[in-house]
Amino acid sequence: MNAVLDECRDLKEMRFEPGEKLIHEGAAADRMFVLIEGEVAVSKGQVQVAVDRKPGSLFGEMSALLETNYTASVVAVTPVRAYQVDNPIEFMTRRPGLAIHAARLLAQRLHDGTTYLADLKVQFEDRKDHLGMVDQVLDALMHHQRKVAGGRETHSDDPRL
Repeated sequence: MNAVLDECRDLKEMRFEPGEKLIHEGAAADRMFVLIEGEVAVSKGQVQVAVDRKPGSLFGEMSALLETNYTASVVAVTPVRAYQVDNPIEFMTRRPGLAIHAARLLAQRLHDGTTYLADLKVQFEDRKDHLGMVDQVLDALMHHQRKVAGGRETHSDDPRL
C-alpha cells in the first residue's frame, strides 16, 4: 500500500457512487479527501479539467491551504472510496509527510499549468486573428489576480508569462 494511504488509515472512510459529488465548487471548504480507489472527475464550472484515479490523490487541499471555498467540483466517475480529512490544516501540520505530498501534487499541477500557458503564448504570439489575443489574456490572468489568504496579491515573475 502507498505511504500516503498508510498515513490515513485512522481516518473515516467514505464511499461515493458514480455521479455523487465529493466536493461542490463554491461550498465552504471544511474537509479534504484522500483517494483510496476509484476514479473522479474534477470540474471548474462546466469544464472538466482532470480525471484522477491515483490512490493517494488529494482533493480539497488547495482550498484548505488558501482558506477559500472549494475552487472546483469533484465527482465520482466509478465507485469511489476515500478517506475524509475533517481539519486539513491541522492534519497536515501533524503529519508532515502528507504536507510534503500535498506540496508535490500542487507543484506538479502548477508546473503543468504554467508550461501549458507558456506553450500557448509561444504558439499564438504571431497570430493576427482572435487567437493572437492569447498573450493579452495570459497577461491579464497573471497580473490582475484576486487577493489570496493573508491579503497578498498574486503575480508572476516568470518571463514566459
